[in-house]
Amino acid sequence: MSFDGDAVLSAAGLKRELAIDIARRTLDEDLQWGPDITTRATIPAGQRGVADVVARQPGTIAGIPVAAAVVEVLAEDQHAGVEVTPAVSDGDRVAAGARVMTVAGPLRTLLTAERTLLNLLSQLSGVATLTAAWVDAVGDHDCQVRDTRKTVPGLRILQKYAVRCGGGVNHRMGLGDAALIKDNHVAAAGSVRAAYAAVRAMNPSISCEIECDTLDQVREAIEVGPDLILLDNMDTDRMRQAVALAGGRVKLEASGGLTLDDAAAVAATGVDYIAIGELTHSAPVLDLGFDLRSR
Repeated sequence: MSFDGDAVLSAAGLKRELAIDIARRTLDEDLQWGPDITTRATIPAGQRGVADVVARQPGTIAGIPVAAAVVEVLAEDQHAGVEVTPAVSDGDRVAAGARVMTVAGPLRTLLTAERTLLNLLSQLSGVATLTAAWVDAVGDHDCQVRDTRKTVPGLRILQKYAVRCGGGVNHRMGLGDAALIKDNHVAAAGSVRAAYAAVRAMNPSISCEIECDTLDQVREAIEVGPDLILLDNMDTDRMRQAVALAGGRVKLEASGGLTLDDAAAVAATGVDYIAIGELTHSAPVLDLGFDLRSR
């Protein structure tokens, strides 16, 4: 069965079941060697407090449901009551100094959750922020920015959700929800046509994309009629030629060696998508702080 990304990453946000699962697994990673000894030693069991998550730099926020789930899951395990109050929504752009969310409850719970909460929220907001920068750079061109499978292991769905929060769109989620015929597949099958025929023989209805390094390959790919052609490491002149060859019969995606400074020029060639691996494999985390309010 293919993965239905929209069922998990809905327009309303991240599915709560997924957020809770990720929160629990990341908390377990931090607590597998025992409880938070520093917090237990320094904070009385009944002491309560309030903390704000604050942006230290401007950016686009993603991951509030997961950050909230971290606190809520830990509180449930500790039989504690907490309140989580978001100040913004996923997809919102914030200035440095902006309050992102507030958490209130037992201090032991809040401080134990702090790093796990910030790790997830900062990482996802970093992805959203970089995606938004690419979307801004594309500007008014009819071209969408999308991700790849070059994701942090274990965080793919969350990172692809963050791409959506930044205004981008998703490529395939995994190896089974769409086919992408790359150079190694072509080499093994003998030709673009043979590789495409083999995919269609196995699954006639699956979305299929063909990677092309040359204009000759583009011509061959157009003839077999895939859903999409990936233009791999082509300069803008060859991209424009590929767009002319396609003539609107098949969508085109530019990928490989692209930089933010290239975005507008690449989009202007007429390609439908720009695929950017760095959105997920190299996005800097957004600097967020966890500030405990003084009494």
